[in-house]
Amino acid sequence: MVAALAVVNVARFLVPSGSVWISVTGALALVALARWTGLSWKQLGLSRDRFWRGARWALGAVVVVAAVYVAGLMIPMTRSAFLDSRYHVGIPGALLSAFVIIPLGTVLFEEVAFRSVLWGMLHRHTTTFRVMLISSSLFGLWHVLPSLHFAAANQGVGDVAGQSGPSATVMVVLSTVAFTAVGGLVAAELRRRSGSVLASAGMHWATNALGVLFGLVAWRMVG
Repeated sequence: MVAALAVVNVARFLVPSGSVWISVTGALALVALARWTGLSWKQLGLSRDRFWRGARWALGAVVVVAAVYVAGLMIPMTRSAFLDSRYHVGIPGALLSAFVIIPLGTVLFEEVAFRSVLWGMLHRHTTTFRVMLISSSLFGLWHVLPSLHFAAANQGVGDVAGQSGPSATVMVVLSTVAFTAVGGLVAAELRRRSGSVLASAGMHWATNALGVLFGLVAWRMVG
């Protein structure tokens, strides 16, 4: 499982333009593997009887993230965190990222991998608490490669790093890993409480996609 995650992570890093098809194919392969090894839809957090409960938790997570982003956008000191050059695009590009590339190229695979298949496999052998810790730690490490150029792309992160070079890169990578591991722990708790991956996927989508949409507004506010 970890080897499969590593392969997909490197493939998406080397071929960013293929993130959608790589992620969709990877997610389907992982689900097929999980079912082949005997995991049920309930163990994977994908059972139909938990759909509406997961949807309610997902909607709540979206509302909370949106509220936090509104506050962050309104405060000049935190507004720069939304100024990411990767998403300094027009309205069509932002909508494409928020509603196609992010859900299919990022959220789908990562939720299936960390909060569905890995969760189900680990839960056969250990407690839910340990499952949450292990999956969240691996989720943090998953973001090492994407964070290598984060300071150059995001103005707020670049300002905090305060310098270029190896030491700044190391600081950004370690901070990103820690932050995403904590985010993974929150997502894991949503998955635990709801019994559905849909809940954590809602938070995951909101964190990434609303960041793009609010970034679109932030770029217009500063320029």
